[in-house]
Amino acid sequence: MNNLKILIVDDEPIARENLEHIIAKEGYQTRVARDGEEAINLLKQEEINLVLTDLCMKGRDGMEVLGEAKQLWPDVEVVVITGHATVDTAVEAMRRGAYDYVAKPFKINELRMIVEKALEKNQLRKQINVLRQQVDSHSGSRRIIGQSAKMHALRETIHQVSQLDCNVLIQGETGTGKELIARTIHELSPRSKKRFVAFNCGVFTEELIASELFGYEQGAFTGASKAKKGLLEMAEGGTVFFDEVGELPLSMQVKLLRVLQERKVMHVGGNQEIPVDFRVLAATNKDLKRETETGDFRSDLFYRLDVLTINAPALSERREDIPLLTHHFLAKHAATGRTVPRLSSEAEQRLMSYEYPGNIRELENIAQRLLITCEGDVVAPQHVATVFGDTDWTPVRDTREQWPTLVEQEKQYILEVLDEVEGNKSAAVKILGIDRVSLWRKIKRYGLENPDA
Repeated sequence: MNNLKILIVDDEPIARENLEHIIAKEGYQTRVARDGEEAINLLKQEEINLVLTDLCMKGRDGMEVLGEAKQLWPDVEVVVITGHATVDTAVEAMRRGAYDYVAKPFKINELRMIVEKALEKNQLRKQINVLRQQVDSHSGSRRIIGQSAKMHALRETIHQVSQLDCNVLIQGETGTGKELIARTIHELSPRSKKRFVAFNCGVFTEELIASELFGYEQGAFTGASKAKKGLLEMAEGGTVFFDEVGELPLSMQVKLLRVLQERKVMHVGGNQEIPVDFRVLAATNKDLKRETETGDFRSDLFYRLDVLTINAPALSERREDIPLLTHHFLAKHAATGRTVPRLSSEAEQRLMSYEYPGNIRELENIAQRLLITCEGDVVAPQHVATVFGDTDWTPVRDTREQWPTLVEQEKQYILEVLDEVEGNKSAAVKILGIDRVSLWRKIKRYGLENPDA
């Protein structure tokens, strides 16, 4: 007997028993209800794959059973059976989501076929939902949260870069989600079905880096009781993510460069080169260009890694995303069954005014502390003040009075551009995206004839 459950609903005992006999003979699990009320109560207690219901019953009829079944279990299929078939009721049943509409007396083989097809659809729908949930839970693009212009641009860049099988350097401050960006690129790339291997270059000694990345032969060093593959071999066909690549020792930079050029690795203690195929993504919180100028990072490796660059914006550069991120972290860490507290406008304002040197990672820690501090349904400014340790902080009621007007902002922007190009108006109009006449009018309007004034 398989585990698919079919609920049979009919207020006529003989019809109900005959139908149960037919269904049970096919190997399905059966549940039986004598009327609509009993059927709905049963549906509230357990999941059913298919409902076979009579249409005309005293009390709650087949249409009500159909509606309740779909509301309780959206994946369930319902077949309506009736001895009073009309075009209108058939149309209404299909409109409400019935899989099929069968008139009595029905042919057994025909009913068997309908049951089989309805269950196939039920199982397919469930499989699609499972796959969708897996994609939603594992897809980095869904985990990259933010509606700011910078985040929209970042997501667009990630989608474009993911389809290019080239090396990518991800730059950004600590805690900005560089590994999440790397994982998302991998998940959206043609290599997504292969492994994503992450390696932090700043937490291992030089000897351990070599054995971890390249693998080793038996007896290569004390404790090497058997040969072991390196991470670069294990990432065959997939993606290798070098986190904090700027921390890689210079001697290891030489070895990594050779691997990237030759696409071959050699085990520690070995003498045989092993072909490898992987994509390289690297991340750093350093200015590697400047590191190459000081000799702290090899320029040839830098240019090998820096085929394409992605900049992970700091949280202070996208403050409008802070409320959305905070709610996400509150929901993520709230205890099961607890109502996720919402942010009051003043608490939101206080959170958005903080600089976040630890970026998103720090905001997540703050959200966890807010859950401890706030026992109610609303995060108030005093809860935020307690987390920040600002016991004497009082919220500003309307900071918008202190904001510059659009006219003031435009004037300042034009002034900065003119200063940057040393008064060259041809260069200024290209940066500003306006024509020379418009620029002349704005200079005159804002009294900027002498930008140095």
